Amino acid sequence: MAIDENTTDSTNPALDLTNPLYMHPSESAGSMLVPGLFDGSGYTSWRRGVLRALSVKNKVGFINGKCRKPDPQDPSYDQWERYDDMITSWILNSISKDLAGSLQYVNDAQELWKELEDIYDQTNGAKLYQLQREINDLSQGTLDINGYYTKMKKLWEELITLNAHAQCKCNCTCDGKGNMQKAEQDRRPIQFLM
Repeated sequence: MAIDENTTDSTNPALDLTNPLYMHPSESAGSMLVPGLFDGSGYTSWRRGVLRALSVKNKVGFINGKCRKPDPQDPSYDQWERYDDMITSWILNSISKDLAGSLQYVNDAQELWKELEDIYDQTNGAKLYQLQREINDLSQGTLDINGYYTKMKKLWEELITLNAHAQCKCNCTCDGKGNMQKAEQDRRPIQFLM
């Protein structure tokens, strides 16, 4: 009897496409999550790409702790461990060999992700300064207008992501947050044209 790939079976995680323990036949430990290797710079962009790729595969729970390791007696333990090793391999395959060498001995994907966050997800003055300086010093030069705008937009997005911890998340009634965002949006075309 053939099994339809689109069939879901909540009693068997190997057949339930919505279960994080479902492993598609085309997935292998040698796969890469993002096209470029992370070499220590551009962490926020690399991180977003990895999170997006893991989300598509329904595997973010392995790195954020939502898909917890079952007891060794649980029937799904071996499957969970195999998939966690797969995700760990995917992340390590997305990192340069120099960086990956120091991360080979982590216990699981969640520990690997936490280690990367602890090392590279640092909002610090030096990085903010560097980004702001790149934005201020950027000139069109030999770039066409599209290339120049794309480069500037990438720097703006990286700055926003780096400042995400400092952004207001409250629901104010004075619309102060909206006014600040509007002022930032108005400032960008001026900065682009300058």
